[in-house]
Amino acid sequence: MRIVGVALFILLAAVSFGLAWLWAVSPGVPAPLRDAAGRLIPGSLSERVTVEIGGIPQGMFIQSADPSNPVLLFVHGGPGMVEFFMEQDYPTGLADHFTTVWWEQRGAGMSFSTDFPPETMTLDQMIADTIEVTDYLRARFGQDRILLLGHSWGAYLGIQVAVEAPDRILAYVGMTQTAHQLRYEIIARDPMIEVYRVRGDTRRVARLEAAQVSMEAGTSPEWLRLRNAAMHGIGARHMHDMDSVVTGIFLPMLRVRAYTITEKINIWRGKLWSRPFFWDDLIRDDLGERLTEFEVPVYFFVRAHDLTANPELSRAYFDRIEAPVKRFYVFENSAHSPLFGEPERAIEILLRDVMRNVRRN
Repeated sequence: MRIVGVALFILLAAVSFGLAWLWAVSPGVPAPLRDAAGRLIPGSLSERVTVEIGGIPQGMFIQSADPSNPVLLFVHGGPGMVEFFMEQDYPTGLADHFTTVWWEQRGAGMSFSTDFPPETMTLDQMIADTIEVTDYLRARFGQDRILLLGHSWGAYLGIQVAVEAPDRILAYVGMTQTAHQLRYEIIARDPMIEVYRVRGDTRRVARLEAAQVSMEAGTSPEWLRLRNAAMHGIGARHMHDMDSVVTGIFLPMLRVRAYTITEKINIWRGKLWSRPFFWDDLIRDDLGERLTEFEVPVYFFVRAHDLTANPELSRAYFDRIEAPVKRFYVFENSAHSPLFGEPERAIEILLRDVMRNVRRN
């Protein structure tokens, strides 16, 4: 009994310590911006705001070394997976050159709530929300147009906003741009299985082979349960050095001070809650068949061997696009997130090519 009592005491102490640590690192305040020497940058901006968008409160982080810099709106992936937390371990440097806005979409992160009607979780509403956020930023920072950067699901959403609201957009950047997601899923399956077969992971191979994905049936529940962990396991999901959702995303997210404890919980609730509203339409939609004419410059950032967004299919879609300017960039040393994997190159392209073409026009 004494051993049991000691074990229970240790367990309770560990839980109490863990909870105290979690509270301590969850004030819900983003860190101020500092220069390379650690000094606060005068006149810089680092804040979180909540704005009523589409009839509900939606949150965003805004960071800028100089708020007069061009506004860049980052449209995160998922559906429902916020990405501001990535700045902690994979700093992009965007805020040094842009007024960078990490908006958390309806149903995601700070914008998750069980109070608003689920029937508002539609693609049309998401497009309308993005345009409304754009208008808020244009008015607040006194800029006629802003730069739109979409990632994965956010690229699926963002490229449609670029068509719907060209008068508000300087240029559109699609990072790991989706074109026809179901085809991507089908193409990814066999190479992934082969990697695990070479490793001798027969259990994983058997599970992946039993998880069906096809043009006729779509993505089976078994495939959706396995795909993310399997891609992370071979460094082909979010980042090359991220081989686990737990160690690469869940635990680092707990350390991010910009979120409260409730918001950290809601990040995962939002991810699970949001995807079913959009997934079937997302995977079936062939953008190359309906969105090819753009009034704004279009730029694609792709990874050379992406299993989530096949670069050859993205290139085939890009080749069909007509735009005032269009450029296609391949990132050889990244996984699914080139901006976080090769930030120096991404920033160079944004400044040298994207913004230079915008100013020229």
